[in-house]
Amino acid sequence: MKFFRLLILPLSMILLSFSGANQEFCGIRNTTFKAEEKVLMKVFYSAMGVYIGAGEAEFSVKLTRFNNKPVYHFVGEGKTYPFFDKFFRVRDRYESFVDTATLLPYKFIRNVDEGGHKIYNNVTFNQTTNTAISTTGVYQITDCIQDVVSSVYYARNIDFNKYKPGDKIPFDMFLDDEIYHLYIRYMGKEKIKTRYGKFHAFKFKPLLLKGNIFEGGEKMTAWISDDDNRLLLRVDSPISVGSVKIDMMGYSGLRYPLKSLISIR
Repeated sequence: MKFFRLLILPLSMILLSFSGANQEFCGIRNTTFKAEEKVLMKVFYSAMGVYIGAGEAEFSVKLTRFNNKPVYHFVGEGKTYPFFDKFFRVRDRYESFVDTATLLPYKFIRNVDEGGHKIYNNVTFNQTTNTAISTTGVYQITDCIQDVVSSVYYARNIDFNKYKPGDKIPFDMFLDDEIYHLYIRYMGKEKIKTRYGKFHAFKFKPLLLKGNIFEGGEKMTAWISDDDNRLLLRVDSPISVGSVKIDMMGYSGLRYPLKSLISIR
């Protein structure tokens, strides 16, 4: 199974679109994160009702330059724990270089090793001509396209308070040389208890396409912190065999205090 996608895809799938480009979300300004932020996510897997730690991913932000322009360098690295390495060893690295003013990506790099199956893909985006130059070819893209990592940080800057429970929020993302058109359904606010602690949170249900791991429909649920950081706190979803919970388990370098935290477990 594509293990790291249990980490990276839920983070981005809650941020995808139902239709093409939505001008409302073009050029959102960053108000939620800063350089040097790091967030640790942990995957818990269950096949018979008991969840065990299967792996983790760390997401980090740094400031750098790309083509002489200031950019955020996002890195997502995922790995299985030693016990799971015996069955399916994963060492994955995803990178995105994103304009600091518009939060639109210039480059996306995917370098994965999953059970000995290695994939490398390097994509350069031209947001002006709406093209993506991939390792495998040149593709037309929609306006304001995001990649699988940049979409996580981009969507953290959406003003969720202007939506009503039941509203759909559109987004576009480019992955595996394809454009995905889905949506998330905003479910409102609630308190959520995770393995890290108890939080005030925004709740969502994304529309997922049926695949090898996830069932189709709105069966996945995700929670984001109801504070200025908009951290992803938990993803809960059935998969083809069993189910997963993905929890935020640690952080550093946040831009604001984590005011949504009610208590630490």
